[in-house]
Order: sequence, then structure tokens, then C-alpha cells
Amino acid sequence: MKFEIFTILPELFTPYLGASILQKAAAKGLVEFNLHNIRNYTHDKHHTTDDTPYGGGGGMVMKPEPIFEAVESVLGSPPNCPVVLMTPQGKPFSQSMAFEFASEQQVGIICGRYEGYDERIRQYLVTHEVSIGDFVLTGGELPALMIVDAVTRLLPGVLGDPTGAMDDSHAMGLLEYPHYTKPAEFRGWNVPEELLGGNHQLIEEWRIIQSLRRTHSKRPDLFQKFDPRSLGKKTRKIYEELLKILPLHG
Repeated sequence: MKFEIFTILPELFTPYLGASILQKAAAKGLVEFNLHNIRNYTHDKHHTTDDTPYGGGGGMVMKPEPIFEAVESVLGSPPNCPVVLMTPQGKPFSQSMAFEFASEQQVGIICGRYEGYDERIRQYLVTHEVSIGDFVLTGGELPALMIVDAVTRLLPGVLGDPTGAMDDSHAMGLLEYPHYTKPAEFRGWNVPEELLGGNHQLIEEWRIIQSLRRTHSKRPDLFQKFDPRSLGKKTRKIYEELLKILPLHG
């Protein structure tokens, strides 16, 4: 898979992309991170990527010409893959969206700066407007890295455990179950007995129960949205039993 990232600050990406799981995934050829400096697609001596807004007001607006030229020169005209615009006005990023992007061969991401984008970029170039939360950052680089990280770890072969991503919080619509490691006893606090006997069925049931309880307690909004039809027969039965002691309301 290829990420084509368009930014005026490509140097912000290098440390993170060159470390840990992302670096190893790139070294294995499982993913490719291509950084494109939008300033390289300007045609004035100052490499201008922003200008004052029509109608007045504070702040500067990112110009359409260099962004269109950068994206179309890399991805074609029109682009033949998702083109993601990082913006607080976008749809909230989610695990399901990460899975959607992970199924693509190539994804473009545009990182903004300043006050905003020329509206024609939204209207005629991008396919997805994405936000990582109801707050405003200095630019789209950090949100873009979050998307790159979340999507990359879903690609086959990236994680050491091939099922690891499926156990993560939000992967199935539930928060992840508690984790424990050695020692089995620490300051009088013991690892649950269900995890110590090697009974895989018991362990699986315990983890599902804990995920359901944790989601109901910490994120009742997610619990209410959870669709038990996505579970297998065994886990569906556990879910229905838990509903008797963990009602949706009250």
C-alpha cells in the first residue's frame, strides 16, 4: 500500500515514519510513505501556498493551484484513489474508516495550514474530509500521522500477531479487555485465575465479558450501538446473558 502525503512541512513526518512498527513495515515493503512538498508545485519565487481571503477577515487561506497540481501530478486527473483532506469540519475518523482505507492500494492525504483551504479544493479534488476530533490544531500533519498509523497496523504482515489488530479497542465495536503480564502476583494484586490455567475457551469467554463490561461502564454510547449479530454463536450467547445483568439503561 502507498500513502501519498501532501504537506508544506514534510520534515515533521520523518521521525515518526522512521521508527517502530511503521519503519519496519516500510522496510518489509508492506507499505510505502511518499512525502510531497506542496511548495515544490508553486511557480513564484517565494513558493507561495497561501493568500488572503476574499471578503476580508483574519488568517490566510491555502491556494488551490499548488494543491491541485501536486495531487494530480502524483495521483492523476482525476485521482483514481481516495484523497483525504484533514479538516476539523470532516467526518470523525474511526476504526471502520481505517479498515476502509486499509483495503485500498493507494491513499492521498492533504495536510493544511493557516486558516483553511480554498473551497474549490473541497468541492473538486478530495473524496473524503476527515477530522480526528472536535478541536483545532496548527496543521493537518499530526492528524495525518494518526491515520497513517491506524491504517498501517491493519495491513497483513505488519503486526507480529496476525490477529492483534482484531483484538484492539473499537475493532469489533467494543473496548479492549484488560491485559496482564508477569508476575502473577504484584503487591497483593493477582492476575485473574481465568487467564492462568491455559483453558482457551475460558480465556476467550472472560475477555469478551470484560470487553462488554468495560464498554458498558466507560463508553455506554458504544455499548448501545454494538450489534451482536457480528459475533459468532458462542460470543452471541455470552452477550445475551450479560444483557440480563447489564441492561442498556439504568
